[in-house]
Amino acid sequence: MIKFKEKYIQSALVIITVMMTILRFLLNEKGRITPDSIRFMRFASRLPVIDNTIAPPGYPAAIRLVTYLGTDEFWSSKIIGIVSLLGILFFAWRKKFYFREALLTCSLFSFVSIFSFTLSEALLLPFGFILLYVSDLVIREKLQFRKAVFYLSFLLILMYTIRYNALFIIGACGLFGLLHLRKKYSAAFTVSAAIACVYILAYKFLFIDYFTQDYLKNVLEDGPHNVPQLLTELFQGLCTTFNPFIHIASPGGGIVNYGIYGVGCINLMCMIFLFFKYQLNQTESYFIFIGITGIGCTFLIQFFYPLDVLDYRLLAPFSFPIWIIYFRKLFSIFSLKLYAVGALSLITGGIFTWLSRGDYLENRKEVSRYLKSEKLETATLRFYVNGPDDMEGGQMAETDQHRKPQNYSSKNTGRHA
Repeated sequence: MIKFKEKYIQSALVIITVMMTILRFLLNEKGRITPDSIRFMRFASRLPVIDNTIAPPGYPAAIRLVTYLGTDEFWSSKIIGIVSLLGILFFAWRKKFYFREALLTCSLFSFVSIFSFTLSEALLLPFGFILLYVSDLVIREKLQFRKAVFYLSFLLILMYTIRYNALFIIGACGLFGLLHLRKKYSAAFTVSAAIACVYILAYKFLFIDYFTQDYLKNVLEDGPHNVPQLLTELFQGLCTTFNPFIHIASPGGGIVNYGIYGVGCINLMCMIFLFFKYQLNQTESYFIFIGITGIGCTFLIQFFYPLDVLDYRLLAPFSFPIWIIYFRKLFSIFSLKLYAVGALSLITGGIFTWLSRGDYLENRKEVSRYLKSEKLETATLRFYVNGPDDMEGGQMAETDQHRKPQNYSSKNTGRHA
């Protein structure tokens, strides 16, 4: 009877999560896109011509592939987000691998926002989840060494081709193997990470240097950094990332942010308490190790590489395995009652989305109508700014109807993902 009841709860949660993901970008005036999203879509539209090397080609290539179904780049990215969400849930259900925990994690409003965004994290998460599954098989010695190395290295390379911060997962896998040298599975993780590192070096010299010779010179930063500010941003980013209900603080500040950060901070302390109170097995320790290492590396890389302020999106690939183990422990305590967390998160997200609602489809129609009436459908849009520190002093977009779009490599001028 309990299992029968749980199936109904799970089915309802899957349907509502998918619906909320769709509404999340429809009830948004920009359709959940950012300047990075535009770069991805532009990259996809110009393939096989390489537009830039700021982002790896995996996600744009996936967008381009979906466009062959007859959709444009925007709708292709949304299809990828929905398929990625359903892919995680189907894989977890089919393999009976942390299905309840994966469903509850995906129903959190922060991950609903990820899957509704036109950003590469949406595509990275399902492959990250498959990596966790393969790693579990390796740890439990269910895979032969050769197969283990093949699957692990393939997934690590694929993830790096989708998003560069998969480098931290590669490093975490290798370090996990080195820390468990006496275990049989140690060699599989170490060798796989080494193979992935060889691929990264080849990728740098054969791909990045070919299209952007001064890439590292342009993006690597030297000089002093405001460490207190970065630590504050880390604390705020962790509190919003691990807040199960609201993952975005108010830009204007105010007392409401104390509540948002407070809930996230309390939840973090509960996580730490449960992880210490209830002994973690090898797989669970691996999940937590991947998450903590990834978060730590993301923080440290800010001293050398320009990043956006740490938030739920940048930390999503690393918070995902932590959420899964956290919910595993909570399910052992609260059983079916824990599904209420997912329901409350979706309700909170629905209210937030409605209060800040826009109409992307209507805005898209108006923009299309304007461009058509002004005969600007194929014109080049040019944006001018004085510099990354003076964005308000930039000019508005201008249209150039006489020059054709040119292929170029975008130069890194500010903190980005």
